[in-house]
Amino acid sequence: MAEASDDAKDIEKLYEYGERLNEVKDKFQHAEDYENIIKAAKSSNVKARQLAAQLIPRFFKYFPGLSVNAVDAHLDLCEAEELGIRVQAIRGLPLFCKDTPEHLSKIVDILAQLLTAEENVERDAVNKALLSLLRQDVKASLTALFKHIESVDEQITDENLRERTLIFIKDKVFPLKAELLRPAEQMERHITDLIKKSLQDVTGAEFKMFMDFLKTLTMFGEKAPPERVQELIEIIEGQADLDAQFNVADGDHNDRMISCLFMALPFFERGASNSKFFNYLNKHMFPVFDKFPDERKVDLLKNLAEGSPWTSPQDSRHILPSVVQLLKKTMPLRKAGEEMNFTSVECLLYTFHHLAHKAPNATNSLCGYKIVTGQPSDRIGEDFSEQYKDFSERLICVEDLVRATMKKLTQGMADHNKILRAAVSDEAKATIKTQKQNTTTGLRTCNNILAMTQPLHSKTPSFIGDKRVKLSWKEAVKPLPPTASATVGGKRPLGAQNGAGSSPAKMGRGPGSTQNSFSRSAGLQHLVGRSGARSRGRGHGGRGSGRGFR
Repeated sequence: MAEASDDAKDIEKLYEYGERLNEVKDKFQHAEDYENIIKAAKSSNVKARQLAAQLIPRFFKYFPGLSVNAVDAHLDLCEAEELGIRVQAIRGLPLFCKDTPEHLSKIVDILAQLLTAEENVERDAVNKALLSLLRQDVKASLTALFKHIESVDEQITDENLRERTLIFIKDKVFPLKAELLRPAEQMERHITDLIKKSLQDVTGAEFKMFMDFLKTLTMFGEKAPPERVQELIEIIEGQADLDAQFNVADGDHNDRMISCLFMALPFFERGASNSKFFNYLNKHMFPVFDKFPDERKVDLLKNLAEGSPWTSPQDSRHILPSVVQLLKKTMPLRKAGEEMNFTSVECLLYTFHHLAHKAPNATNSLCGYKIVTGQPSDRIGEDFSEQYKDFSERLICVEDLVRATMKKLTQGMADHNKILRAAVSDEAKATIKTQKQNTTTGLRTCNNILAMTQPLHSKTPSFIGDKRVKLSWKEAVKPLPPTASATVGGKRPLGAQNGAGSSPAKMGRGPGSTQNSFSRSAGLQHLVGRSGARSRGRGHGGRGSGRGFR
């Protein structure tokens, strides 16, 4: 009873201190009252500490001489064993900055560390407190938050804190960009610079998350000037690590390079230069192309094809010899009896046409053509008949293989339709529909190849430099509805933990890539997988062992 009476007296005294400080004008003359409130933070009385959590931030601005003690005491309350005290203390943290903004960066830093709280109500209080400070001073708050993501100057030891900060920025900050990033021009530039500094060591999913956000900013929108679009390309080039020493055995770097090239494709269409990417491919990756895994070869060639229409004439002339060399390796001679990957042939023919359209007479020495432009580079007086014969024979062989394959695919489509009508289970129907989609894509590939080989038989061919040929994998295919067996017991994507909301599997050509490689082997259709685990290989520009790009 005596203990309960003492606790009640402690509470009563705290109310007296608070009421007195609330009523008097010269609050600084009652510093002793505020000191007693601060002391209550260490009380054994739970209610007294909870009341102290309300009063300490309320009168904080009036006693600058006690600011250090007040903040330290309040932080102790943020770490109290009792959930109610912690939540009350967290809710009070923004009040420390209301009239004393010099404390804002420190309080944001503290709140960011509290994002690792396990209790939902506690984490919700942290989110609301952070948003309150972001609305008060978005520039200082963002700067403090991003320090928990950057890893340039020092090693980040708490990966959980980094991931929770990423989740907060993705889920709470990015959706409110229209409200928070004001004035737009200044604050969009500020958050762009913060993101750039954070890209020194990121996973592929994190990088995609940041790039997807940057694309939504007004400064990088559809009406953005060319230099802004080029800035995005330079960010992607930096992530691709195009200045690094090339090593074909470095799978993480190669995956990052291919994925970044895929990410850059829309910006080439908007006028950004693909020169650095394509010259890197030409110098480093094409000479060792045979050493790449088959699925990465197809990914690389697809990206090459999609980016080829925006290659400059100078780069086209420089890259064409490598493309022709790859094309010859991919298109078999009849006597060789080699297998042929139809998708690779489609990619390389498409690339060849678009590059040759920009530098037509470069094909004279490569393929034996007789294109006259009046320039010395025409090399009309030289004999390239052997090149023409070899290239023509390969074209004929490809066309024969394509026509034979189309016949089988057409028959296969009819068989699929019969089997589909007889199928009973949803799983069987889904399997047949997938096979039909693959067959349809295969037929598109074959038609594209024929459309691109036929003009090349002429001594003076007309190269395709427009959009009349639509790449087979670019055709819109409606996704199949998930079957019951595919959804029951499904696990949450592992990538959700890093705030990117996607699987940590390597990115391939891009997010959600379902593109397949169509080959003559394995019953005409060989589906190349996209399996792969998240690695912790060297991160671009960062420390020795960073987050891989998988």
